[in-house]
Amino acid sequence: MELNLEIVVLPVADVDRSKDFYTGLGFRLDADFATERGLRVVQVTPPGSGAASIIFGEKLTDAVPGSVRGLHLVTPDLATARAELIDGGAAVSEIWHDADGVFHWAGTANRVDGPSTAHHSYSSYVSFEDPDGNEWIIQQVVDRLPGR
Repeated sequence: MELNLEIVVLPVADVDRSKDFYTGLGFRLDADFATERGLRVVQVTPPGSGAASIIFGEKLTDAVPGSVRGLHLVTPDLATARAELIDGGAAVSEIWHDADGVFHWAGTANRVDGPSTAHHSYSSYVSFEDPDGNEWIIQQVVDRLPGR
């Protein structure tokens, strides 16, 4: 079996505000269309993403705007990605790592300021929220573990 993650639906309150936010961060605009019955779909893809995109719009989900937590993006250069996101208008956290060094806890529990000193990959993060409060985590991965 082969399965690929291609689309994540984000609940947003204002479609145009979200479109401006994500394209301002450098996400590629793939689609923006509406049907006669009021369905609107906006699809954007993070820079460097091979296949996975996000969609938001009108009549796509009944989830509460801002309720998505823990979406992860990966970058080999966390400091540069952070700076570019800030330049694009996102309020990005300082670089942090988890005190246990395995992954990270929900919310801000167990966070330690600064990059991880023990591991170069999979251990350092930044986070930000979109205008509705949907949470994104960016994880630094320089060298992937075997099989990934």
